[in-house]
Amino acid sequence: MSSLNAIADPTISSESSTHKARLWMPERVVFTPAALDEPWGQQILARVRSLNLPVEELSRNRLSGLRGETERETYDISKRTLAVVTAPPSSFKLSPIPPSADWQFHIAEGCPAHCQYCYLAGSLQGPPVIRVFANLPQILDNLAAYESSEKTTTFEVSCYTDPLGIEHLTGSLAECIRYFGTRDRAQLRWVSKFDGVDELLSLPHNNGTRCRISVNAAPISGRFEGGTASVTSRLQALRKLALPPKEGGGGYPVGIVIAPIMPIEEWELHYSQLFDAISAALDFDCDLTFELISHRFTPGSKEVLTQWYPHSKLDMDEENRSVKRNKFGGIKYVYDADTMKALRRFFEGEIAKRFPNGKILYWT
Repeated sequence: MSSLNAIADPTISSESSTHKARLWMPERVVFTPAALDEPWGQQILARVRSLNLPVEELSRNRLSGLRGETERETYDISKRTLAVVTAPPSSFKLSPIPPSADWQFHIAEGCPAHCQYCYLAGSLQGPPVIRVFANLPQILDNLAAYESSEKTTTFEVSCYTDPLGIEHLTGSLAECIRYFGTRDRAQLRWVSKFDGVDELLSLPHNNGTRCRISVNAAPISGRFEGGTASVTSRLQALRKLALPPKEGGGGYPVGIVIAPIMPIEEWELHYSQLFDAISAALDFDCDLTFELISHRFTPGSKEVLTQWYPHSKLDMDEENRSVKRNKFGGIKYVYDADTMKALRRFFEGEIAKRFPNGKILYWT
């Protein structure tokens, strides 16, 4: 079975230690004129000013000053910048996003975390600045046209951002939760590696939102997920979201996303310890789902990630992978069939044993 050689590092701290994610505070906050014309843009402006962050009002609806001399410098500049803009007209034509949800929509693009396997690499064009959309009411109003009259329609909002990681700056995730709380046949889905959920607990969600937390084995999280909350803190946040209101929780449907799964040295031990932590955090009956995603990469994402993280020990050796092609001829590198079977058998077995009422939505 293939393994990720460089992971087994005795200097990596155990996830038994708990650290909350520091709130991301951008060094530069810019607003386009179009964003400032939007009432929701003004709401974001008030939030940002209340945090004493410097605000720059641009003279035109175009971002500049994000490029450095190298891609790594461009990355550093972009990751310290919050740009409040308006979503372009093309974003109002939604795309399906199986198996995660029926449709994806976007309240922001870019993420404040520093995950060395970042799935946004190669997906978004240009510098990885964190863009927040000020025309949120129009974005939400557009969703009703995509609801099915025959079943509950699911909408994923985390494809291009971690909405919880920027919620203290935007309030946009809470607004989405309120909106879906008014819909009878639609459900919001979001996922995060952050833990600041307290402001979400009392929202009128009416079971219209499934809150998910992304977790991984301690060696992977400890080495490759910079700027995020510890897995322990994430799971405590999920516990708060899932507990009933009478016990001080949010009473939400919740989910665990284990991603990206990697067959590291002693992977069964490390993932068993992760399941121990999940079991301890969710030691009560709740509406729980699992999504299982193995690590994969494309030639394009490898090129970008290598520029962003030139000293990363992430294994992206094509010789250790199998090639998977999509219907458009694009390729991605995945684990070989035997490795995938062993991983899937282990994860599905652990979930069936530990969470008999939990539902696995997909393995990929």
